[in-house]
Amino acid sequence: MFNKLIAALLPYMPQSFVWVFSKRYVAGLAIDEAIKGCKELNSEGILVTLDVLGEFIKTLEEAEVNKKEYLEIIEKAQQNNIQGNYSLKPSMFGLLLDKEICYAHIREIVQKAASYNNFIRVDMEDSPCTDLEIELFRKLKKEFPKNVGLVFQAYLKRTKSDIENLLDLNSPEIPVNYRLCKGIYTEPAAIAFKEYEEINLHFLDDLEYMFQNKIYVGIATHDKPLVEGAYTLIEKYSVPKSMYEFQMLYGVTPELRKSIVDKGHTMRVYVPYGKQWFAYCTRRLKENPKMAGMIIKALFSRG
Repeated sequence: MFNKLIAALLPYMPQSFVWVFSKRYVAGLAIDEAIKGCKELNSEGILVTLDVLGEFIKTLEEAEVNKKEYLEIIEKAQQNNIQGNYSLKPSMFGLLLDKEICYAHIREIVQKAASYNNFIRVDMEDSPCTDLEIELFRKLKKEFPKNVGLVFQAYLKRTKSDIENLLDLNSPEIPVNYRLCKGIYTEPAAIAFKEYEEINLHFLDDLEYMFQNKIYVGIATHDKPLVEGAYTLIEKYSVPKSMYEFQMLYGVTPELRKSIVDKGHTMRVYVPYGKQWFAYCTRRLKENPKMAGMIIKALFSRG
């Protein structure tokens, strides 16, 4: 109860205070810090996906700034031989303000990545964005079939149906590429599963469906039972290593991450950076209230 209370209060605390125990989840505030973090992960045999923090902008001028930053990070990563790709949130480019302008910005970013034979992951945000983001992905996939992917959230009741409805984009030559995660946004029970066991059950059901349909999947979880369940499905369907990878967040469950790498599976770490870190970090810590409580106690014990 104490941990959950602390986690709930985090958004109302001074940012300088929250940063003390949030920075483990963020590679830095600037591009050069993010590049350094990526190099360290690459040296451990881990791939990355770079993400500029920010979402739900208020003006289209912000979208233009964000686009330029993504174009810059693609250049920087290429110059530094970073082994990885990129993730972005459409609301950061004005999805809920003007979907056509948003599409134009993201298309330019995907085109830039494609010029280096690289890849952009379109993140899935909360439920008002779901249909718009699927529509955006479908449009980009037709023009850049090898260079764009999407995220699905297992806690949404619609997810398996959405995967089925996009099967026309899948082919043996160029499989669709999805990240499957549990889901992080607060959604009503009418559209989202709420219980831990129920969400895990649907995560593995969605994963099995992807394997059955020869979809490339990024298995994004820090939950050991889901990792073990994924191992079982990989063996059951004899899934080649070229058709899946495990994915984790920067700074989260490094021991479990290492165990997956040690077993010879491909691992990719989501590397967020940027000045808009506060909302991201408070959400991470609210997800893991035990961590928030431990850090608070550590700060007081230092006197």
